[in-house]
Amino acid sequence: MSAEPVAVVMTTDLTVGGMTCAACVNRVEKKLAKLDGVTATVNLATGRVRVSHPAHVPPEELVATVEKAGYTAALPAPPEQPEGGDEDEDEPEGTRQERERLTVTALLAVPVLVLSMVPAWQFRNWQWLCFVLAAPVAVWSSWPFHVRALRGLRHSTATMDTLVSLGVVASFSWSAYALFLGGAGEPGMRMPFSLLPSASEGAAHIYLEAAVGVPLFVLAGRFLEARARHGTGAALRSLAQLATKEVSVREGGSERLLPIEQLRAGHVFVVRPGERVATDGEVTEGSSAVDLSLVTGESEPVEVGPGSAVVGGAVNAGGLLLVRATAVGADTQLARIAKLVTETQAGKARAQRLADAVAGVFVPVVLALAVTVLGFWLGAGADPQAAVTACVAVLVVACPCALGLATPTALMAATGRGAQLGVLVRGPQALESLQHIDTVVLDKTGTLTSGHMSVARVTAVPGGLGRETVLRLAGAVEQGSEHPLGRAIVSYAQRTLPERPLPDVGEFSAEAGRGVRGRVEGRLVEVLAPDDELPPALADALPVAEAAAYTPVVVLVDGVPEALIEIGDVVRPGSYRAVDRLRRLGVRPVLATGDREAPARAVASALGIEEVHARCTPEGKAALVRELREEGRRVAVVGDGVNDVAALAGADLGIAMGSGTDAAIGAADVTLVRGDIEALGDAVRLARRTLGTIRVNLLWAFGYNAVTVPLAMVGLLNPMVAAAAMSVSSLLVVGNSLRLRAWQPTRTRSRTR
Repeated sequence: MSAEPVAVVMTTDLTVGGMTCAACVNRVEKKLAKLDGVTATVNLATGRVRVSHPAHVPPEELVATVEKAGYTAALPAPPEQPEGGDEDEDEPEGTRQERERLTVTALLAVPVLVLSMVPAWQFRNWQWLCFVLAAPVAVWSSWPFHVRALRGLRHSTATMDTLVSLGVVASFSWSAYALFLGGAGEPGMRMPFSLLPSASEGAAHIYLEAAVGVPLFVLAGRFLEARARHGTGAALRSLAQLATKEVSVREGGSERLLPIEQLRAGHVFVVRPGERVATDGEVTEGSSAVDLSLVTGESEPVEVGPGSAVVGGAVNAGGLLLVRATAVGADTQLARIAKLVTETQAGKARAQRLADAVAGVFVPVVLALAVTVLGFWLGAGADPQAAVTACVAVLVVACPCALGLATPTALMAATGRGAQLGVLVRGPQALESLQHIDTVVLDKTGTLTSGHMSVARVTAVPGGLGRETVLRLAGAVEQGSEHPLGRAIVSYAQRTLPERPLPDVGEFSAEAGRGVRGRVEGRLVEVLAPDDELPPALADALPVAEAAAYTPVVVLVDGVPEALIEIGDVVRPGSYRAVDRLRRLGVRPVLATGDREAPARAVASALGIEEVHARCTPEGKAALVRELREEGRRVAVVGDGVNDVAALAGADLGIAMGSGTDAAIGAADVTLVRGDIEALGDAVRLARRTLGTIRVNLLWAFGYNAVTVPLAMVGLLNPMVAAAAMSVSSLLVVGNSLRLRAWQPTRTRSRTR
C-alpha cells in the first residue's frame, strides 16, 4: 500500500499597496483564502502579506489575486539588494505628498468651517465664497477617497474610503443644489447654527462645512498614522546596511573589488584593520583581534588566526586578515537574524484581529443604515430635504475621525514627552501586552554594562616601582598597539596621569594573543597575558570574583612582575537601581548575554540577578524568549546590539538602548534614547500611561458613534451639527492625548548601591 504524497507548503511574502483600513485587510485575506490551500496574514502597518500556499500555486498567481481585489502587489526585493536605503533618514515621497495635500486642504477648509458655524461672521454672499473654497476640497483633496471608493465598488466591497467619499459627495451635491436651485444662493442669506434640524423656510440649507470637514479630519488622522508607522522596516534595512557592499577578493596574488552579491563560497577576501568582515568565513592568513560585540554580544575582542571562524559584520580591530568565505547570502548569520525578525513581525496580535473583524462589518452597516434612513423618511412622506439631511448626517457622524486619531496622537504626545525623559515609545500592540509583563530579559554588554573595554583595577606589587610609575610605563608601551585591551590601558593612563605625558617607546614588538613589549626610558617593559598561573605576588592580591569578571594582564619591568591590570566591561552606573525598580514593579529580571560565563555571573551577582544565560547566540536568545513565553510568562527584552534584534522582535515588548545599533532600535517597541538604563522604569510607566490614554480615546470614539448615529437616524442631528460633533470628538481625543506631555514619572524609593 503506497503512502499518499505529502503536499509541500511554501511561504511567500508580498508587498501590497493601497490598503487604508482594516476592511482592506479583511478583503485581501479573504480573496487569497479563496485559492485552494492558501492562507494569508496581512500586516497593515508594514504593508506586507505572509501567504502559505501549496507548491502548485505560484507567487505570480498570488500577486494577480491581490491585484484583482483592487490593490497593487509585488514580491519584495531580496535582502541582498534592499530598496530605499535612505528611507530612514528621508521622508518618503508618499508622506510628503500627503502632507502637502493636508496643508492645502486645511487652508481651504478652515474658513468654510468658521463661517458656517459662526453666524455672526456671515457676510453678504459668504455662501458663494465657501462654495468656491469647498469645491477643490470636495474634488482634489478628496480625490484619493473617491478613487478607492470606486475601486471598491467595482469589486463589490466597501471600506472607510467609501464612507468618506459618499459623505463628501452627498453634502457637496446637496449644497450645490441648494445654492443654485434651492434659494440658498440669494445675497444676504444667513444660516443659523442649531442643534436640531429646522424647517427650510423657503431656502434649502447648505452643508459645505461637512463637505470640507470630513476630508480635512480624515486626512489629518491618516497623515498622523503614516508618520507613526514610518520606519517599520528600519530593523531589516539596518541589518542589510551592516553588511558590506563591496569586498576585495584575492586571486592569483592580485586583488579585485567585487560587489558583495558576486561573492561565492570558497572565495578568499581581504579584511583590513577597521573593516567589517564581508561574510561568514575561515581565516587563512594573518592574526588579529576581532570585535564581535555588534554581532554576538561578546564584549571582549576575540583573537583569531589561521583556522579561526569569523562572522560577517564583525570588525577587524587589528592586523590584515585573509578569509575564505564559507557562507554567503541567505546562509550567513546576519541573514538568519534578518529572517527571524521578518518571521516575528509577520504575526498579528489578537486585538488587531478583533479590530479587523469589527471594521469588516462597520462600513457596510453604516451604509445600510444611511440607505434605510433615506428610504424610511421618504416612504413616510417626509420632505426630501429632511430625508437627505438625515442620510447625510448618518454618513458624516459615523466617519471614524476620532478612531483614526486615538492612537497616533497619544503616541506622538508620549514620544515627545518620552524624549524629554530619555524614553521613546512606539506602537500600540506591544503596549497592550505590557500590563501583564512579568519577566525582563536583559542583555549585558552595552545595556547593563558600558559596552566598551576599560581598566577596572590596577594592583601594584608591594615594595615595587609603585602604581603610577608602572601605569605610565605600561601606557607608553601600549601606544604602539592596535589591540582594544591596549587602547584601554593607554586611555586609562592618560586620564589618570594627565600632568605626565606618556614617554616614547622603542624596540616595540607584539605577539598575537600574548601581548606587547618595548623599551621605555631604557627599561624593558612587557604587558602580557598571564600564563596558566599568575605570579604569586599578584595572585594573592587578586580577589577570586574579580579574576572571573575581568581580563588580567601582567606588567613586567626588566623581567620583574610589577603590577596586574584588570580590564573589562564595567557595570553602568544606575544598573542596580534599574533592576531593583523592576522587582518593585513585579517583574523578574533574567540576564542573557553572548559573553563568557564568568563575567556574566559576576555582573549578575553584583546586580542581584538570579537567572543567567551566558554564551547566547542570536538564535539562542530568540529561543530563550520563545521558551519563556511557552512557560506562560509575558516577556520583555532589553538589548542594544544586532545579536538582540531577533529576541527584541520576538518578545511581548522590546526595549532598546539608544546607544545601541539602528537594527536593535528599529526592532524595539520602546527605546531608551539617552542610553541610561535607569530610564527603564520610566519607560514602563510611560508605556502604561500611554496605553491607558489610548483606551480612553477609543472608548470615547466608540461611545460617540453609539450615541450620535441613532440621533442622526431619527433626525435629531443635521449634518452641520454632525460635522461639529465629529470635530469636537477629534479635538477631545487630541486634548486627552496632549495631557501626556505634562506626565511626570512617579519615583520609587530604592536603596542605592
